[in-house]
Amino acid sequence: MSLKEVYINRSAHFFPNDPVSNEEIESYLGLVNGKPSRSRSIVLRNNGIKRRFYALEKGGKVTHTNSQMVSLAVRELFKNNPEELKTIQLLSCGTSSPDQVMPSHGVMVHGWLPETGAIEVLTPSGNCCSGMQALKYAYLSIKAGEVQKAVTAGSERTSKLMCASSFEEEAKQLASLEANPNLAFEKDFLRWMLSDGAGAFLVSDKKNEDGVSLRIEWMESSSYAHLVETCMYQGGDKLADGSLKSYMEFSPEEITGKSIFAMKQDVRLLDEHIIDLGYQTLKGIIDKHNLDTSELDYFLPHISSEFFRKKIAAKLEEKQIGIPHEKWFSNLTNVGNVGAGSIYLMIDELLSNGKLQKGQKLLLMVPESARFAYVYAYLTVC
Repeated sequence: MSLKEVYINRSAHFFPNDPVSNEEIESYLGLVNGKPSRSRSIVLRNNGIKRRFYALEKGGKVTHTNSQMVSLAVRELFKNNPEELKTIQLLSCGTSSPDQVMPSHGVMVHGWLPETGAIEVLTPSGNCCSGMQALKYAYLSIKAGEVQKAVTAGSERTSKLMCASSFEEEAKQLASLEANPNLAFEKDFLRWMLSDGAGAFLVSDKKNEDGVSLRIEWMESSSYAHLVETCMYQGGDKLADGSLKSYMEFSPEEITGKSIFAMKQDVRLLDEHIIDLGYQTLKGIIDKHNLDTSELDYFLPHISSEFFRKKIAAKLEEKQIGIPHEKWFSNLTNVGNVGAGSIYLMIDELLSNGKLQKGQKLLLMVPESARFAYVYAYLTVC
């Protein structure tokens, strides 16, 4: 049996509400302990983000669920044409912030799309890489001839987790501790990093008759959980030995008192490993696919912060595989860090602005710090 070619034929996005500037953030997320954050200005200066989107009104009232945002992006793929929605055979959706533990995020998205009928649905679990893993499942399914048309998506709705109300009980306890009345940096750090939104792709075994398509040449992924302890986590607490204690092992009082369901990140581990392990993965890919980075027209790295741009560039230069700055593309500063959705939003912007020309080569890189994993993909404009 011959393997099929696989193409990204369309992209779409959904951003909830109007963009939120740096100065407006705390009017949406609120003040922890009634005080402005001490780390806010430092984190924003380093991450370079100028605006982001929240599925919230000012004051923290929710306007959209994660699954609803994805469904709106999917509808935009088909301009809300019910007949075209019926042609979807596979729906594959990645996120690190599902609306609930179960049912799965993907089936909740499917619930917003009744026109599709009974179809296969997949939800890769994880962090930023989950959006790419959703794409890889569709890529492999189409390549093997199992389906001919799939929709994949990446999305996040983290804003509600970042609201001051999520830390109220912990804040009360901190208020009684004169030595350290502020929220721990590992929790406060992420309040200024994350953004809401959704992106979607239409993936098929046939390219567009008009316009351009993106042929997926290969996708490669690696995890380094065997080497490094947990770095970014939610629904647990990190112990002194580096292990993670599950929320199921805490009492209800401890869960609220310690903000167990808040997202947390060990910034020391992040800085120590994220660049080196990303290069290690890329080096293996270069050897496997005989990849020549000088032939790239676009390099799309998902970076959580502009802080890492220079570090990635320096590592590539050090290893003599540098990619000129003008070939890099990121929209982090304008849309924020949308985690699993970020790579979808970058591709969508490139496809929308009409700059892609047939024959061009794109290298996508998505890292996640949760336990350090990476997905790379190589695309050809055709």
